[in-house]
Amino acid sequence: MTDTQFIAIGKIIGAHGIKGNLKIHSYAESLSPFEAGTRICVKNARGWEKNYHVKWVKPHSKGILVAFKGVDDRASAETLIGSELFIDRGTLPELEAGTYYWTDLIGLSVFSKEEDYIGRIKAVVPTGSNDVYVVEDVDNDHKEEVLIPALQSVVLDVDLEKQVMIVDLPEGL
Repeated sequence: MTDTQFIAIGKIIGAHGIKGNLKIHSYAESLSPFEAGTRICVKNARGWEKNYHVKWVKPHSKGILVAFKGVDDRASAETLIGSELFIDRGTLPELEAGTYYWTDLIGLSVFSKEEDYIGRIKAVVPTGSNDVYVVEDVDNDHKEEVLIPALQSVVLDVDLEKQVMIVDLPEGL
């Protein structure tokens, strides 16, 4: 398995109950990557652990609960805590032009339309109206963060091949 063919969709943060159910912090906007029957790849500090198939999924508190086939008791579930969950990128639906998976945006170099370097996208934060890109520039132990709204009027171009985003920053940013 190569890391580039898989996309991180969540992290196991705990066990729930005695039947092997798992508490997941999901990176996805919906439960669809965790649908019953989906193959989930588990990666821990030692590397790729194993593939599991989802039995069921449901929302729970601020995360989700998932049951994997083959994880049938709390002890088995506890061995997976801290592992990241991935799905095969090929199973994801095609996106409309001008839309991107968050994972593809993380790490892009961001430049102003005047070609000034702003930093790299460190995170994407969903808000009620639009996403916000957290762009970080680290220079000689000085770290600066800029929050850039993911609006068509602000984001002028995204080139995934070159790993670059061009923005027209609103006044005051």
